[in-house]
Amino acid sequence: MVTRIGLRLIIAVGIITVLIIGVFSYLSISAQTGALISQAGINANQLSEAIKNSTLTSMLENKSEEVHAIINTVSHDSSIKEIRILNKEGVVKFSSRSESIGKMVDKHAESCYACHTENAPLQKLPIDERTRIYRVSPDSSRILAVINPIYNQRSCYQASCHAHTKDQTVLGVLDVKMDLKNVDQQIEESKFRLIIFAAIAILGISVFIALFVRKWVGNPVSELVKATKQVSAGNLNYTIDNPGRDELGILAKSFNKMTKSLAEAKQQLFQSDKMASLGRLAAGVAHEINNPLTGVLTYSSFLLKRTKDNPELQENLEVIVRETIRSREIVKSLLDFSRQSPPKKHEADINRVLKSAIDVVASQLLLKRIELDARFDTSLPEVKVDANQIQQVVINLLVNAADAIGDNGGKISLVPSLISLSPQGLAQIKAAVCPKGHDLMDSELRIYGLPTVKVKVASNGNLGIVNLDPVYGKHRHEYGIEIERGKSLQVSCPQCNATLVEQNAKCPDCGSSVCCFEVLSHGMFRCCTNPECSWQSWPAMDKAGRKDYLEIRIADTGQGIQKDDLSRIFEPFYTTKGQHGNGLGLAVTWGIIDNHDGTINVESEPGKGTTFIIHLPLQK
Repeated sequence: MVTRIGLRLIIAVGIITVLIIGVFSYLSISAQTGALISQAGINANQLSEAIKNSTLTSMLENKSEEVHAIINTVSHDSSIKEIRILNKEGVVKFSSRSESIGKMVDKHAESCYACHTENAPLQKLPIDERTRIYRVSPDSSRILAVINPIYNQRSCYQASCHAHTKDQTVLGVLDVKMDLKNVDQQIEESKFRLIIFAAIAILGISVFIALFVRKWVGNPVSELVKATKQVSAGNLNYTIDNPGRDELGILAKSFNKMTKSLAEAKQQLFQSDKMASLGRLAAGVAHEINNPLTGVLTYSSFLLKRTKDNPELQENLEVIVRETIRSREIVKSLLDFSRQSPPKKHEADINRVLKSAIDVVASQLLLKRIELDARFDTSLPEVKVDANQIQQVVINLLVNAADAIGDNGGKISLVPSLISLSPQGLAQIKAAVCPKGHDLMDSELRIYGLPTVKVKVASNGNLGIVNLDPVYGKHRHEYGIEIERGKSLQVSCPQCNATLVEQNAKCPDCGSSVCCFEVLSHGMFRCCTNPECSWQSWPAMDKAGRKDYLEIRIADTGQGIQKDDLSRIFEPFYTTKGQHGNGLGLAVTWGIIDNHDGTINVESEPGKGTTFIIHLPLQK
């Protein structure tokens, strides 16, 4: 049986609330009881003093009737149980109850031991010890009795009766007994009121806690549990709506990011499995598919020539020819992608390579009424490349440009040139490690087709992953965590948690801390940890200075590429052509350029065309 965390929290807080209110009520009742008893004792002492002073004159004159009258008059109050005066031997001389007069009190039963030690009366008794509370029977109300010693004064032993000698200290005791029935009733009423208050307080707090826990704890936790069940069932597209801003909200946001990452990882794994399967399949595709396709294409083309007089049959044969050619192109793309063999570099004339590529696609461009503006430069030096692979790259880009323009006509420009470039914006991090030697490269999450540098980041108490742009000078990072803008981040290795923050180093631009890691064979790379600062330093590349590159620009006037698609167009099987593309052409293109230690970038704006820029290093 699953116990809900909300219920457990309600029970725990409820128990604590009951204990706190219970202790408070107990202490409050004890304090009120003590105050009421103390006030009753004070009243009894005051009454006792008043009676003693009232009867003083009558006692000095030995007027017993007047003493009896005063005592009887005062005792008419319902709260006074009995008033009596005892002599020093313990004989009741005066009492509001006539049956008690002349009797000897039981000193132990009457709690008289407070004044007597070994049958000898004390001469002085503190005021707080004059009061006693007892019950006559278990079912009777409590009685508060106050004893007031009557001391021998000058007026006593010099009175006319001369009943006492000067040596006697205590002549007797005035004992006032008061019924505490009303006091006990007030105490019970106070207890009842406190119990009612405690019950209402506990109920109210419990209801508030239940609502609070349900709204801010129970519902979010239930949503998280529901979300985890969805994910465990395989639904990686499930997200938690309106996660909130508290800790559970942050957890929900992290969950959404985790499911998104899992979905992407699953897709990447699927693509990896697909590519692995295609790689194994590609070796047999040429013989098992290409040969039958060649036969189908040959015979369908032959029949197409022989059936000029049958338009309906020709139309069907044209479909067969067209789809067969398309199938052969798909097979060829699969083979090109699966092979990815290292380039066989030789000195080559780039103008000749470009012209060969143009010859292959010239008829296709002519059919689509596309103007090709190719500006060759005979002064360009020879470049060490695999001419066949570079030709394949140019063909892929020209075909893509033609597809982007469509059948309404347009223009493609192809311009080779010699250019000198700084390493910033061009040099690429291809192998990076932490201080303990762990690999920091992430080939799963790519930026513009390039593997990224994966680091762990702490920002404002949150932990997450950030993928750094591998191109020196670029700042197109992918943040897997909400970061606090304008503040430094704590950066570490995702595998061993070794810090990547360089000690005692500050960014020269903004003064923030500096992230530092080693690029294998190319020294240390440094960058600012402030997300809003773009400062970077790569001394090995800066020292090498500017380098000469062969630049090839292929621009078209087509429909352009959406911004969200730009960073993914080099991913295998990612296509913007729908059913008309297989997503392998640009992946093959990127792989070839990367194997030549070059770079390929894209600039595009929807409705204004696209430009691909290739940079191939010149070998010295």
